[in-house]
Amino acid sequence: MKYIDEFNDPALARRLLDEIRATVTRPWALMEVCGGQTHSIIRHGIDQLLPEEVELIHGPGCPVCVTPLDVIDKALAVAARPDVIFCSFGDMLRVPGTDRDLFRVKGEGGDVRVVYSPLDALELARKHPEKQVVFFAIGFETTAPANAMAVHQARRLGLDNFSLLVSHVRVPPAVEAIMTAPGCRVQGFLAAGHVCSVMGTAEYPELAERFRVPMVVTGFEPLDILEGIRRAVHQLERGEHRVENAYPRAVREEGNPAALRMIEDVFEVTDRNWRGIGPIPASGWRLAEAYRAYDAEHRFDVTGIRTEEPAVCRAGEVLQGLIKPTECEAFGTACTPRTPLGATMVSSEGACAAYYLYRRMEGGPAPRGSRVPRKEMNPVG
Repeated sequence: MKYIDEFNDPALARRLLDEIRATVTRPWALMEVCGGQTHSIIRHGIDQLLPEEVELIHGPGCPVCVTPLDVIDKALAVAARPDVIFCSFGDMLRVPGTDRDLFRVKGEGGDVRVVYSPLDALELARKHPEKQVVFFAIGFETTAPANAMAVHQARRLGLDNFSLLVSHVRVPPAVEAIMTAPGCRVQGFLAAGHVCSVMGTAEYPELAERFRVPMVVTGFEPLDILEGIRRAVHQLERGEHRVENAYPRAVREEGNPAALRMIEDVFEVTDRNWRGIGPIPASGWRLAEAYRAYDAEHRFDVTGIRTEEPAVCRAGEVLQGLIKPTECEAFGTACTPRTPLGATMVSSEGACAAYYLYRRMEGGPAPRGSRVPRKEMNPVG
């Protein structure tokens, strides 16, 4: 792909919207899995431009948001140690733990650093042999290859002062958990394109068949999302439930073989607890036995931490698609980006942050028939 503007063309957006409107004959509820897609949808008003029969439900696909509170508290405990340089992507520094965040630890004297790659943390370990360097390895399948490479390199270089605090999660088990949850209304999925660029699409046909839902692999630009919605609605109207790749410029059916080999070497599948959702079997990765010496959770003995979510925060319901952010009583009042109660208000992919940033400040979902008239809005402009 050479250009971005071609995926933001208002005229093409109107054509896709016209086709969706001409196709839909009954109400359908689609879930976009990824928080990056959620931000694009809210930023460009895509949900308000769609015909009222098509509802978008925001999924749990924000890696910062689903990192459980006990893992955040483990990170805080490790980062506060005087012998540790704790490295993380910037989003994680403001995610609240039980009584503080990583910014507070940094302000209290902890050596907490923002890095742009786990390999940056590996370089710090090489330069500071007197320190233990820990990288906070969170995320979905997208970030797993780089994190696996960092550990692989650490072992190859003999760096025994480097470790990962791992909280990796996997999308397909989460889709299964969503579809089997009581009250689930999801009838189709916009699958996360960046995840599929690594993993491919092999895990999705079985889910589409078992739950009889279309799954369309979708990118992140406005036209990507509208094309994903168009394809999903076409399938639903025809009674079909297939996997389609609407993001071929980045996704292949087989994924990225080199990245998959690295993941399979370094990680093994494990059960994971998802913040706001709970435990999902086989929904995460941990370091494999050959790399277990690089597991910060065991190296620093922070395995026994127990936590409880603040009662006023309804981020869990947001992550499950049960409510919109504005339906939480704390949204925009007690909970803002400056005073976040939950990770969904902190992360650059969090649904609450998207609603706050793009000024969706009032009420719950718009009542049927009360959306802003299309002529008053500028598609993707």
